[in-house]
Amino acid sequence: MKICTRETAREIDRRTIEEFGVAGVVLMENAGRAVARVVLERYPGADGIAVVCGGGNNGGDGFVAARHLLAAGKKVSVHLAQAKDRYSGDAKTNLDALLKIPADVRELDGGLPRAEDADVIVDAVFGTGLARDVGGFYEKLVGFMNDSEKPVVSVDIPSGLDADSGRPMGAAVRADATVTFAHAKLGTCVHPGVEHAGELYVADITTPRALERDLPHELLTFRLCAGLVRKRKADSHKGTHGHLLALAGSPGKSGAAVLCALGAIRAGSGLVTLGVPRSIAGAIEEKTTEAMSVALPDSGDGTFSPEAQEEAVGLLREKKTALAMGPGVSTSAPASEFVAAVARECEVPLVLDADALNIAAERPGIFRETKAPVVITPHPGEMARLLGTDAKGVQADRVGAASGFARRHGCHVVLKGARTVIASPGGEISINPTGNPAMATGGTGDVLTGVIGGLLAQGYSPGDACRLGVFLHGHAADLLLGETGAAGFTATDISDKIPASASSVLSATEERHFRTIG
Repeated sequence: MKICTRETAREIDRRTIEEFGVAGVVLMENAGRAVARVVLERYPGADGIAVVCGGGNNGGDGFVAARHLLAAGKKVSVHLAQAKDRYSGDAKTNLDALLKIPADVRELDGGLPRAEDADVIVDAVFGTGLARDVGGFYEKLVGFMNDSEKPVVSVDIPSGLDADSGRPMGAAVRADATVTFAHAKLGTCVHPGVEHAGELYVADITTPRALERDLPHELLTFRLCAGLVRKRKADSHKGTHGHLLALAGSPGKSGAAVLCALGAIRAGSGLVTLGVPRSIAGAIEEKTTEAMSVALPDSGDGTFSPEAQEEAVGLLREKKTALAMGPGVSTSAPASEFVAAVARECEVPLVLDADALNIAAERPGIFRETKAPVVITPHPGEMARLLGTDAKGVQADRVGAASGFARRHGCHVVLKGARTVIASPGGEISINPTGNPAMATGGTGDVLTGVIGGLLAQGYSPGDACRLGVFLHGHAADLLLGETGAAGFTATDISDKIPASASSVLSATEERHFRTIG
């Protein structure tokens, strides 16, 4: 499902009207009808409905919704945030139609709505074009809707929510549902906007499909990811499905190496070889059964030594099809030299995670020197170190942080966290809707590194490996949460659930993170 920013939404509207000849009043009619349909379907027993309308086209959509709700036999009150004579254009056309019915239209004149008899509130105050913080009367109006204890359905976007960042602009409505038009808005697909939007409905208002082709943002869906899963031939064997080399682990962090290997195996990599410092080789042998392991030279502190580079590169050249490097390797000086040297010599797709990213933050030349496609999988703290900022700054603009780094360094970025952001060097952005807070436990990132590495080893493109890997990883945790009902499952549990996640994706008959309205 394609996602719009504020600017792309405005441009699609403009081109629909100017180039394709679809009148703005037609788009408004389709939008308002969709809002009314959702209200009627979600709240069939609601009798009284209050529609709170701002002064722009969002208010105009509200006028259309009010007319259709009246036609359905509902008791509708329409509350105007500005005087009747100040409306213009298509909004005025639809307000005039309401007044001729006649409908119960009330000017607020700086006061708050009196809607004691309303069972549902429709928020049609601000749309995606809001460019300033909400204050004064409008802040009180947003507060009224949030404090009403009545279900709120927002029109296009919750009033006060930034359409791009998903952050409240001073104040923002917390809706139970949002009916958005043509495409979901980026701000409703990332946190904290997800919590403000509630259940998301995407309504077709007849904007031309041709205008979707160049949109760089998308929300990952079951349908999209099902199309990425490759079917295996009946006569395939382990050599058919790739061979991942994972370089990971150090004293006290052998688990990170094992979890990375497990993720790759569960993602379907035909073979996995785990290269570890000699100091932990015995522990790795005891913990792994399906993955092969190789003990590499270590330094005095038990981490990889620079001398291990030659052996690691030799392993890569023995028909390995991808490399995952970083989980638990430490940031010691010898390990840093090892990671940089191996990355420089790697000629197969490469995933860098964890300590390898912290090393890269100190040695940014790694990205210029690599010969192969690179995927990085940072959490916000690691992304902050790569950018020379802090985690708060990254979280304030996750899409900007990921996409900017991907473009500058020519790599694929998987910025982990709630609604993981996947950015490609070409500017494409994917938002992942799967996953839940129970994933906030040690080792889940190591599993994801293995999953993406395992997909790369099988020949998936970096972009497809990132999208499919993140979606399956999060959905596996969603399946576990559905079974357990609470946090407490482990990274190993998530890894073990990856095959079931893929099966669920392939068999899904409907989307679970949004609804579409034809």
